[in-house]
Amino acid sequence: MTGTPRVHQVLATLGYGDAIGNEVLGIQRTLRSAGYDSEIFVETADPRLEHLTIDHREMVGAIAPDDILIHHFSIGSRASRTAYALPGRMILVYHNITPPEYFVGVHKDLVKLCFRGRRELTAYTKRSVLALGDSEYNRQELESLGFAPTGVLPVVPDFVHLDQPPDRALSSQFDDEFVNIMFVGRVIPNKKFENIIRAFHAYRTHHNSKSRLLLVGSHGGFEKYLAMLQGLIARLATPDVHFLGHVSNEQLAGLYDVADLFLCASEHEGFCVPLIEAFYKR
Repeated sequence: MTGTPRVHQVLATLGYGDAIGNEVLGIQRTLRSAGYDSEIFVETADPRLEHLTIDHREMVGAIAPDDILIHHFSIGSRASRTAYALPGRMILVYHNITPPEYFVGVHKDLVKLCFRGRRELTAYTKRSVLALGDSEYNRQELESLGFAPTGVLPVVPDFVHLDQPPDRALSSQFDDEFVNIMFVGRVIPNKKFENIIRAFHAYRTHHNSKSRLLLVGSHGGFEKYLAMLQGLIARLATPDVHFLGHVSNEQLAGLYDVADLFLCASEHEGFCVPLIEAFYKR
């Protein structure tokens, strides 16, 4: 598309099976299909996705004043600071930062990162020509911090990762007469796994003993929180609670196929993409 500005994206990390990562890839596909030159600049990327990215340091000298940088902000990073110093016009997309108090006593490094990220966000009020939240909740927070103009950028519905043939090696273990209650999300305190477990315990005890709870998501870095949850399960003496960890996209598709109910008790979400995935896969 001759004469059209390039529209690139920059973010700290492109994760595999990650909600923000899937949205970034969906935006790139949309931009490229419309004829725009569009790259993804990152500080780090999952090894399975590295070939789709460019190191953020290569933006230096490559970004022109007419270029547009879509900056996905979810925590402070070197990639963010590099983008700040470049001449391109910046559109900030805010995915929210979890309040650091959720991680006190569980992950001290993340407490610092979240506090620093929230403080760093305010520096972009004058740098961004437009600030977008992926929900009205996020947009209101941007407005309260002094960003203007603001708007809502709906999450690009991109379910390519769920449309491929499912890997049923894992999900077939749960494909029986039991009711499968599932939650998908990283095992971190703000998602309130303890409340999901308590709700499942009440349901299984008083309504349906032929039920199980499938908890899908990585607990990396949150072993202390996982141990607390396992202690709760032991005290409640509740069987059939399965921590499945991080799974592949094919395995996730298979698990959605055998799930009967998606149960979420999270107290803080920027958007909660897995809830939309559950609607898509029902």
